[in-house]
Amino acid sequence: MSSSPLSKKRRLSESETKTGSNCSSGKSVQTDLREAPANGMAKNGSEADIDEGLYSRQLYVLGHEAMKRMQNANILVSGLRGLGVEIAKNIILGGVKSVTVHDQGVAEWSDLSSQFYLHEEDLGKNRAEISQPRLAELNSYVPVTAYTGPLSEDFLGNFQVVVLTNCPLEEQLRISDFCHSQDIKLVVADTKGLFGQLFCDFGDEMVVTDTNGEQPLSAMVSMITKGCPGEVTCLDEARHGFESGDFVSFTEIEGMKELNSSEPMEIKVLGPYTFSIGDTSSFSDYVRGGIVTQVKMPKKISFKSLRCSLQEPEFILTDFSKFDRPAQLHLGFQALHEFCKKHGHFPKPRNQADAAEVLALTKELNEQAAPSRKQEQLNEDILKELSFQATGDLAPVNAFIGGLAAQEVMKACSGKFMPITQWLYFDALECLPEENKDTLLTEENCSPKHCRYDGQMAVFGSDMQAKLGQQKYFLVGAGAIGCELLKNFAMIGLGCGQGGEVVVTDMDTIEKSNLNRQFLFRPWDVTKMKSDTAAAAVKEMNPNIHIVSHQDRVGPDTERVYDDDFFENLDGVANALDNVDARMYMDRRCVYYRKPLLESGTLGTKGNIQVVIPFLTESYSSSQDPPEKSIPICTLKNFPNAIEHTLQWARDEFEGLFKQPAENVNQYITDAKFMERTQKLPGTQPLEVLEAVYKSLVTDRPKTWADCVAWACNHWHTQYCNNIRQLLHNFPPNQKTNSGTLFWSGPKRCPHPLTFDISNPLHMDYVVAAANLFAQTYGITGTRDRAAIVELLRQVQVPEFTPKSGVRIHISDQELQNANASVDDSRLEELKSSLPGPQQLQDFRMFPVDFEKDDDTNFHMDFIVAASNLRAENYDIPPADRHKSKLIAGKIIPAIATTTAAVVGLVCLELYKVIQGHQRLESFKNGFLNLALPFFGFSEPVSCPKNKYYSTEWTLWDRFEVQGIQPDGQEMTLREFLAYFKKEHKLEITMLSQGVSMLYSFFMQPAKLKERHDQPMTEIVTRVSKKKIGRHVKALVFELCCNDDSGDDTEVPYVRYTIR
Repeated sequence: MSSSPLSKKRRLSESETKTGSNCSSGKSVQTDLREAPANGMAKNGSEADIDEGLYSRQLYVLGHEAMKRMQNANILVSGLRGLGVEIAKNIILGGVKSVTVHDQGVAEWSDLSSQFYLHEEDLGKNRAEISQPRLAELNSYVPVTAYTGPLSEDFLGNFQVVVLTNCPLEEQLRISDFCHSQDIKLVVADTKGLFGQLFCDFGDEMVVTDTNGEQPLSAMVSMITKGCPGEVTCLDEARHGFESGDFVSFTEIEGMKELNSSEPMEIKVLGPYTFSIGDTSSFSDYVRGGIVTQVKMPKKISFKSLRCSLQEPEFILTDFSKFDRPAQLHLGFQALHEFCKKHGHFPKPRNQADAAEVLALTKELNEQAAPSRKQEQLNEDILKELSFQATGDLAPVNAFIGGLAAQEVMKACSGKFMPITQWLYFDALECLPEENKDTLLTEENCSPKHCRYDGQMAVFGSDMQAKLGQQKYFLVGAGAIGCELLKNFAMIGLGCGQGGEVVVTDMDTIEKSNLNRQFLFRPWDVTKMKSDTAAAAVKEMNPNIHIVSHQDRVGPDTERVYDDDFFENLDGVANALDNVDARMYMDRRCVYYRKPLLESGTLGTKGNIQVVIPFLTESYSSSQDPPEKSIPICTLKNFPNAIEHTLQWARDEFEGLFKQPAENVNQYITDAKFMERTQKLPGTQPLEVLEAVYKSLVTDRPKTWADCVAWACNHWHTQYCNNIRQLLHNFPPNQKTNSGTLFWSGPKRCPHPLTFDISNPLHMDYVVAAANLFAQTYGITGTRDRAAIVELLRQVQVPEFTPKSGVRIHISDQELQNANASVDDSRLEELKSSLPGPQQLQDFRMFPVDFEKDDDTNFHMDFIVAASNLRAENYDIPPADRHKSKLIAGKIIPAIATTTAAVVGLVCLELYKVIQGHQRLESFKNGFLNLALPFFGFSEPVSCPKNKYYSTEWTLWDRFEVQGIQPDGQEMTLREFLAYFKKEHKLEITMLSQGVSMLYSFFMQPAKLKERHDQPMTEIVTRVSKKKIGRHVKALVFELCCNDDSGDDTEVPYVRYTIR
């Protein structure tokens, strides 16, 4: 983990741009950020740097070029209510050049339901001025200015992008006309209760450099025909994945070399492995080889101004089940503006007269619309609901629309990803009560109470607010999703009332790279616990929240903490986890305790949400993604053809050189059963482990730093010269297979050995990193002094190498597996007798190195990059820079604040439904979004599958409840347990297990069965599992295999066997 502000940076050129912070008005304030360079760039002439330590996860989403363009953009965000502050927060975290926040209004009670940087003591003060210092803390590289004057054309001219929220339609039109004429990009965003609106105008000629953000596809070529058009066939290892209309380029083609230097060519897909290109009839004959790669082509998009687009709108659908909704809401939002213009305020909550007037205004607007845009029928219920909620201000809707709007701002600055063209409307009316809506939501119930939840009570009423306050929720994880969830929880008042509580757990500490999207953390929080820091931050936002922070990992080890009492007391669980195993564990716990679970995740601009409702939906574990495709071992060892292969090889090298041998040596010294355990390992593993231990303790064990440098130099020669020479000795470059084709063809790239050169920086990078890491494992102090290392290298005598005959090199994993069956026992015995005894090594310990990708001072990534790129050079594979290498080798999940905010907004909309106790499957929404495209897909959750035994239906939420303690105080024996199921359920148990312990089976030895029959169930569990049952355990879970009364096997639920 790196807490150092000094991190690896990449040089970028920066052009001079207009700035938004040097306006002439006296009505602006700015935090003094002189000690920090602007926007992640050190100011050194015309060059500037991106702080990769801070922006690394976002860089993997946007790329350096897009970030560079963003860092030249000054942004204005007007309207600092909940939506405006959400957009500003996401843009500031993203790292633009500057942000100016504008508002002429003062903080009111209704703002506090979603404006997380306003406190009760700020009421009556200007929203922009109060929010500015709090926003400025988010990113020291982005100067934040507050402005409270009018939005004059002179002032607007300072910005590249203008964002309007909470703005009258007339003002929107005035500003839009000016911005469109000056090529200033415009985003207009608005929310009204459960409704949202977003509009984008990025000018007459917006150039999008990358429409989807996906990595360009590539495939290996096996044949190209001459003709018009020429047809390309790819190797049938995997489908090429191209689409008609894609552009591609060719490299490494032998024979038809004209293609290697041609411009990108448009293709037409003919099949999963074939496509056609342009005229190849005049080209040379194709011989073999080649790689075809997709080329991203710039795309021009033209936008209409707001004035034109109001009359001729284009919509992006957020929910395909509501395809007619956008056109209705388009008119409805305009009617609200008309109402506000006429009365000076928006319609009152649940006021029928106001709603009738809004409906009449909508009808008028519809009559005036162009014939092609006129709605045949207006949805009066929806439009009245829009009027009822016009003063509503909900944190989750602001989070969703705010995440989308901020992403559109980034698209406007960078040209990366496809913008919204041009209108997006959203609603979540399913959040309203399923039954008796009109009796639950009255004008009295939803009227302002001069409290911080007024904006939410305008939508849901005061009874729902009280219910939210009483909730007890468990949040697992306080990373990016966890921070956003906690912010929303605090704003909506979850666990903020009597008896309510939010428990958050996360065992991680804060790292610098977290600060770019985990917005509750600041630079001075680095190295502190995430859960404690996040809890304190949201307590600041809403002092009423009852929040408890823990530092536990959830899992079997912490079931004493998160026991039956803990879970039974909860109302629900929200996951904010970053791995599938922990998600599945929490899912199992929620199914067992029958608690609702809110599940979500993000990957770059993609996000998903899933809601799990007891007795209604399937669980998270009910469906799983297919496993990741692994790289064959032989490809890694001898036949790499992509940088991913060489990077995985380098990671394996790291583990096999600096971690596993040290761990094995320490176990050999301290664990008496190490040798016995090692010999039981499958295949050739016993030999490999003992060879490594022998090397570490005898042949390779260094005494000095010079020995470590010599080891690194010799290992370099082994891997990049000798092993390659041996491979080429076994399979010479021109060798042919039995079928007459070249052995080195298709996916097999013919390698060449490297010659060590101390003047080659990459060779030295490897030696410096490898020697230092090797030294660390022995507790020897190393150095970065290259000149000193060069001197030591001059003294190293590298043994002469001659390729040997008879060395077996496996060319497929199947061949490798077959060979693994035999182990050289004599060599194993020789190693055992040659190793120094553990008693001779009592004072010796090695120091295993755990791979940590984010610390640029620890040599880990230095080694990975050098090791991978040297191997890539062996096989003529294009190398990868440090940034890309870290992504692949470190298995980093790209992340950006905008997606997280949007996803969590959707999660919290489901939370509203859960808390109200919605029971209709169609009320809930699982969601998937990709902000890059942009795409939104919602579906109702899958209902829990039904099973049956006899006439009894059951699902994953059902179980047999068995009271282990009888009325007489005695516990049930196994005989009684079996008899109980025979009598009560007509089921004959054939097998009974608890966890991994088999308690009973019909094929058990009679003597063992006789012994167990009259033992209490808990005694059998304790004996078989060899573990005591903890005092915190109230019940055991038994799994059954049963036969019905006709002797057929039948599937049944599990048993909850209560013992306390």
